Amino acid sequence: MGNFMATLQPLADGGQPIEVRHGAAILATGGSEYRGDEYGYGTDPGIVTQQQFEAALAERDDADLPASVVMIQCVGPAERYCGRICCTSALKNALVLKRQHPEARITILYKDIRTYGFKERLYTQAREAGILFVRYDDDHLPQIPVVENGQRLKIRAYEPVLERHLDLTADLLVLSTPVVPPQAIDEVAARLKVPFDMDGFFMEAHAKLRPMDFLSEGIFMAGMAHYPKLLEEAIVHARAAASRAATVLSRDTITTGGAVAAVDQEICVACLTCVRSCPFGAPRIAEDLAGVGDIPGAANIEQALCQGCGLCVAACPAGAIDLRHFTNSQVMAKVDAMFGAKQAEPELVS
Repeated sequence: MGNFMATLQPLADGGQPIEVRHGAAILATGGSEYRGDEYGYGTDPGIVTQQQFEAALAERDDADLPASVVMIQCVGPAERYCGRICCTSALKNALVLKRQHPEARITILYKDIRTYGFKERLYTQAREAGILFVRYDDDHLPQIPVVENGQRLKIRAYEPVLERHLDLTADLLVLSTPVVPPQAIDEVAARLKVPFDMDGFFMEAHAKLRPMDFLSEGIFMAGMAHYPKLLEEAIVHARAAASRAATVLSRDTITTGGAVAAVDQEICVACLTCVRSCPFGAPRIAEDLAGVGDIPGAANIEQALCQGCGLCVAACPAGAIDLRHFTNSQVMAKVDAMFGAKQAEPELVS
């Protein structure tokens, strides 16, 4: 922490790599709208995403607005995790269309409406504006029958209250697809040795206490690199990450904890086992240090990076690494004190 070296490769062909020394790193990788082939996306120009629909609302004249729109929520990866901003975006766009074209018929097919915080007001306004809501579940997903060119889109949805299928027609089918992480997220995580969850978003050190920190000290996250969030939430998260980075950059020296690993170079064989096993990149082989038999090259652990996890101590085949305050001799002494033979107690003389 506080002493990183990054190599930047310019996008221009033939550009020379640039090395930058920096004290902190903030991952603000963002996200993109998912655009898969669910519900016939890509087969008909009348099937669009919410982002495309929003752009059309900003560009079209009132005369070109669709008279009938059906929106489907929780599309693609949103079946596994909540996209967080999908419902809010759908309600916002639906209300914009209603204001521009009050006679438009808008139907939203949803699993659960989740409008976080004060965005719940949009849900109330949408119902007051006459926007229709039809709920569906995993056993009754909406169906998009194939239509011939020139015909209006058809959507079949199961209505659980009426216990029957509804056949809807629409000029436009809008899919609420979630935010997904960039494709290179696994490469970024591997290079910086930071974790991400099964959906591809970075994992914080603690959800409540350190929501912008990684377990690797000096590396922080901001915005949608963490998970899909609204614009104001991303701004707050970015400010918090910048403040955490400033706590590193504002200091001339860094004080680390005492429980860090240390190498006995006299018995180190430079086998690279500690380098491969450490998740934080603390060990390295230093050519200026002499190992066993005075052979050049021995392991050295950067104490500012060491988290005291003890993985290298357990993995070292030569037993050359100890964890300070938890050395082998200290641990064995505690074990002997707990399970060793009890000392004979002196007899009491009456």
